[in-house]
Amino acid sequence: MNYYIDLFSPETALAFENSSQDISGFRISRKSYVRNKKIGPGDKFICYVTRLQRFIGVLQILSEPFEEKKPIFVKENDPFVLRFKVKPIVWLSLEKSLPIHNDFLWINLSFTKGLDKDSNKWTYMVFSSPRLWPKDDCIIIEQALLEQSMKQVNYPFSEDDYKKLRTPRIRVSDKREVLVFIPEDEEEEEIKQQYILEKEKRNSIVVQAKLAEIGETLDCKIWLPLTDRVKVLEHWKPKEGTLLEELPLVFDEKTLKTIRNIDVLWIRRRSVIRAFEVEDTTSIYSGILRMADLLALQPMLNIKIHIVAPTERRNNVFNQISRPVFADIAGRQLSEVCSYISYDSVFELSNEKKLKHMNDTIIDDYSEYIEDYQ
Repeated sequence: MNYYIDLFSPETALAFENSSQDISGFRISRKSYVRNKKIGPGDKFICYVTRLQRFIGVLQILSEPFEEKKPIFVKENDPFVLRFKVKPIVWLSLEKSLPIHNDFLWINLSFTKGLDKDSNKWTYMVFSSPRLWPKDDCIIIEQALLEQSMKQVNYPFSEDDYKKLRTPRIRVSDKREVLVFIPEDEEEEEIKQQYILEKEKRNSIVVQAKLAEIGETLDCKIWLPLTDRVKVLEHWKPKEGTLLEELPLVFDEKTLKTIRNIDVLWIRRRSVIRAFEVEDTTSIYSGILRMADLLALQPMLNIKIHIVAPTERRNNVFNQISRPVFADIAGRQLSEVCSYISYDSVFELSNEKKLKHMNDTIIDDYSEYIEDYQ
């Protein structure tokens, strides 16, 4: 029996609570991970609420995975269609769910003990689901949740928690609402990020090189902006023919100009299959605008796009891509097609020993989407 993390937003946690509580769902992109790990009857899900950073329940898995499009977690176009039949071992209300900063959990979990409570070095543990979690940690969490179900201690929401719960929605069509974020004080956010600027400038080139190297290992051709090549090639030595001198794409000049400036492209045959913007300045807006421009210029273009940034900037990435201006780009919401990947995840993937036997979908195992965050 194994334990796997199951991420809920406050909204999807409430949707599960108000449902028959017999189905848990994930993105279809997690299908290969689920299949490889053979997740099924006998395993358990440890349920964690993003934004609020709380553990809310434990689910016993009763079935093999199956696909179903009936809306459960989102009223329309529910993205969590890879599903399992489950039975709650324990399920708490949001107000009684256990904060990860609870003293007992914080000092006993392997990935938080020894850290200051304002540290975010543990958040790599909650970037995607389902994902195998350490059994010893999960036993601690399960026992704590069972005890909490008996005691029913209240953990009141802080003012910051209430802000996170008040995520606004806007209607972009008769049948579609989307979550958006409106920044309150961008100047304060910019100042807060200043201290990591110089470190990011150095690291971003290395991350660009790692993404190029990973793409090459996965048998892709690579495109880098001409202005970045000298620095990136100090860290990556491509095989002959891997780094493209010209884009093999047939687009109008406006589209090509936008594509040429994207930090890393993985290309197979004559198609871009993955596009990455690696953030290295205090403002992450320029890279996001390039991705939005690409979607607007080529609404039928079907590529996976990713914003790559340090863990410290994770929330800022999600806040920016869920701005109202990006809620409807030629019928698509940027936050639905653009994921976040941490620098740490790039380095972790680059060290995967079986990488050359994989394909580009391995990136989806390291990608976070706005539904997971919100």
